[in-house]
Amino acid sequence: MASPGRIELDKLSVEQLKGLKEQTDLEANLLQDSLTKIRSALARLQSASAALHDLSLRPQGKKILVPLTASLYVPGSLDDAEKVLVDVGTGYFIEKTMAQGNEYCERKINLLKSNFDELLEVATKKKTIADEIGLILHAKLKQASPGPSS
Repeated sequence: MASPGRIELDKLSVEQLKGLKEQTDLEANLLQDSLTKIRSALARLQSASAALHDLSLRPQGKKILVPLTASLYVPGSLDDAEKVLVDVGTGYFIEKTMAQGNEYCERKINLLKSNFDELLEVATKKKTIADEIGLILHAKLKQASPGPSS
């Protein structure tokens, strides 16, 4: 007997299994996309944290290149290495000290890592379920089709 909320896959029809397989595959792909986005955000935050560290080592008045976009830089000079602008999302920036900026990055990195680990666990379970449904569907299709005559 199945536990409440659990579907007995071997009792489903081929059409129901196909629909369930498509839905589960779609969910697994969406979870994979989310994992990719988290990985990308994590890499950007780690890069920002490294840039903050590098910036803290430069002397005041030092000539630097300031990134306006990913591929466009303009010359500038470092006036105050102790204050930074932190992008908190949707076009908002907050002025923080270097230590607060580093703390912000580390907090966000830790949050993303924990979210990534949780999402990875869910994605793995979803993929396992999709594979299980695929095996049952394949077995039912094989059972339904007549075998070659000997």
